[in-house]
Amino acid sequence: MTAVRNASTAPACAPADASAFVRQVLAQRAGEPGALLPILHDLQDALGHVPAQSLAAIADALNLSRAEVHGVVTYYHHFRAEPAARHVVQICRAEACQAMGADALVAHAQQHLGCAMHGTSKDGAFTLEPVFCLGLCASSPAMMLDDQPHARMTPQAFDALLADAGSAA
Repeated sequence: MTAVRNASTAPACAPADASAFVRQVLAQRAGEPGALLPILHDLQDALGHVPAQSLAAIADALNLSRAEVHGVVTYYHHFRAEPAARHVVQICRAEACQAMGADALVAHAQQHLGCAMHGTSKDGAFTLEPVFCLGLCASSPAMMLDDQPHARMTPQAFDALLADAGSAA
């Protein structure tokens, strides 16, 4: 199962100065063994994304190439290069969910939101992302909306969840 850490888009206390926050995280973590992933998680959790302008500083602090850091950021689906929308919809793409209709749910979500995976709806309210195993295999297909898991999803349940989230915004 993939651990999903704080996928919500609105960090509880986003730092006002992102570059100062990056320097602070690097000062705290750069000396740790295997510091790259903890640094990226700290940035993602606090800022809602890993700013592209931070990659060079991270690379310098860890004695890595910028390409190595960029490769890690783009390899893991959890990390975003740009801030997400107010609401994040993550649909499980693991085998159990696919066997129980996740592909049809993804197609419905893309049509409903008007965007592909890793995209944002035209109104800027929802970002659609894949996630690989939410641990709800017996209740698939599963999805998360703003860090809240939902099981046995149908297109109708999807529409209702998004309508509730949109009216609460």
